[in-house]
Amino acid sequence: MTPPVLFAFGLHLHQPVGNFGSVFEQHLDQVYRPLIEALDRGGAWPVTLHLSGPLLDWLESHGAGYLDLLGGHVAAGRIELLLAGYDEPILAVLSRDDRLEQVGRMREALRRRVGVEATGLWLTERVWEPDLAEDLPRAGGEYELVDDRHFLVAGFERDQLHRPFLTESGGRSVALFPIDERLRYLVPFQPPTELAAYFRRLREAGSPVAILADDGEKFGGWPGTLEWVYQKGWMTEFTDTLAALRDAGEIRLVTFAEALRTAPMGGLAYLPSASYREMEGWALPPAAALRLTDLETSLGRDRTEGPEGALLRGSHWRNFFVKYPESNRMHKKMLALSALSRDRGDPPAARRAIGRAQCNDAYWHGVFGGLYLPHLRDAIWRELARAEGVLRAGERLTHEVVDLDRDGQAEIWVHGPVFSALVSPARGGAIEEWTLFAAERNWADTLTRRREAYHEEALRRVDASHGAAADAAPSIHDLENRLTLDELPQFDAAPRAILQEWLLPPGADKPEANDADGTALRSWATTPARSLVESDGDQVTITVRMDGLEKSIRFDHDGTIVAAYRWVPPQSEARFVVELSLAGRVDISAPGAERWRYPIDTVAKSEKGFDRTVQGVAEVVSWPGSAGQATVTIRPIP
Repeated sequence: MTPPVLFAFGLHLHQPVGNFGSVFEQHLDQVYRPLIEALDRGGAWPVTLHLSGPLLDWLESHGAGYLDLLGGHVAAGRIELLLAGYDEPILAVLSRDDRLEQVGRMREALRRRVGVEATGLWLTERVWEPDLAEDLPRAGGEYELVDDRHFLVAGFERDQLHRPFLTESGGRSVALFPIDERLRYLVPFQPPTELAAYFRRLREAGSPVAILADDGEKFGGWPGTLEWVYQKGWMTEFTDTLAALRDAGEIRLVTFAEALRTAPMGGLAYLPSASYREMEGWALPPAAALRLTDLETSLGRDRTEGPEGALLRGSHWRNFFVKYPESNRMHKKMLALSALSRDRGDPPAARRAIGRAQCNDAYWHGVFGGLYLPHLRDAIWRELARAEGVLRAGERLTHEVVDLDRDGQAEIWVHGPVFSALVSPARGGAIEEWTLFAAERNWADTLTRRREAYHEEALRRVDASHGAAADAAPSIHDLENRLTLDELPQFDAAPRAILQEWLLPPGADKPEANDADGTALRSWATTPARSLVESDGDQVTITVRMDGLEKSIRFDHDGTIVAAYRWVPPQSEARFVVELSLAGRVDISAPGAERWRYPIDTVAKSEKGFDRTVQGVAEVVSWPGSAGQATVTIRPIP
């Protein structure tokens, strides 16, 4: 007799730090609770479940009954719980100490709340790097869930992957389960009859395990899935199909822990840095992403979805730090504060805030808003402000010259008990961060309007009618393939910051100073400058000099900024312009200046289509070029 295929079914439930309370409530009511209740009605047990720390924190206060419901199923052996980094960080981009702390916090939370000792680990966004093979066993993980793509890019064949494997590093071993991409697109997007047929093919081929782990939000939280999964009966048909296959001896539902104990091991595997296929494409810069798309189109679907397709790769997750300097600044500031916290005895309030600032969602952008959502970035900066406020208490105002963002150019980091600021001489002395601890806000947290590959793809796409079939729900590819644009959105000529300088031609009618249309006569926004710093404990003054311009920025102990300018008057009737890209309200004093403002808005894709989002406001002050000097004073308005 052919043994049944072991079906290991895992669900990952998550909401990011800083998400709106209404979104948590909606997902609890429409996704998380109905999902567990439907599995229980259909007897589709056991399943493996991961709840992220931000979601657990919210449920402790707003959904204790749901946690009690889960606890009962865990106690009965119907649900296996997984470890992960508590705050849902990308573990690969944390220090070793921070990785161990994040997983350790999740382990303790599960012990406290449901009394279990979890041994499996959900890997956030399935971002794998080889050194995790040593650290995850240290954190108590006996097995991790990764994508089958991680194995395919290493040269494994797809039909080998329906089983666990072992990898090792530094004398420690950990088991890996390759998540089946085919199952990720069958469940819940296709009729369960297709799932049944796939299980039968696996059984006929002698595959021991069918491995599925994916976002629980696909079961009612994604566009179109609430109606598809529950109202049109997909979930009932799904559990009925599983029951029929189980009763016929074709499948057996198991936890991942049981699959590890009972399934034959696939042997040794060494995996390269990888994530899932879509993520690797999203991490590419626009020009390279378009080349990859064109290459895939020229090869055709049969080849790209066949064995050769895995050899076509995008970039890895860390490239988001290159693609989006705003992400890199958050990440490097978090690393710096984490190291400072360790040096200062890890005050609990600072340590907890740093952990929450490691939540992954605001650091990248794919088909969901991510980095493009101001409230998610603001949440990261809020936690960093809380941590630094604790760590800087009692200090005097001072500065240090350090390459904080690790790009090879030194910044000037001004900090004291009230605020923290970062000035970049390599970018004309622009202020890249201006965080006031009491307000828990970084006033420089805006987003540059930049070209994305999907802008060009949407412009090329004339027909968006194709997508999911009538008897299916839209997948992530279907959502992306529906996006169209009639024209490209506006892009910025220079990365945004506070205090950037331009010469604009005469007669310009209050234009956007960021030279989006290329009309500026001169820009100092990206000009490397010579710098000099003076500090006396109450003030820090940074003077930067460039060809034709001297800028002196004084930081007072309360966070006030005074910028004084001297420039070489131009021959024409040009105007000297200073632009401040701001995430919050400020009081600006600029004697003799003309002033205007405009919104900084972006067009970015989300699960609902293209969203136009205001990322901040540009405050512009301008003087006649012949003036030769000017002063701007900036005070934050909490």
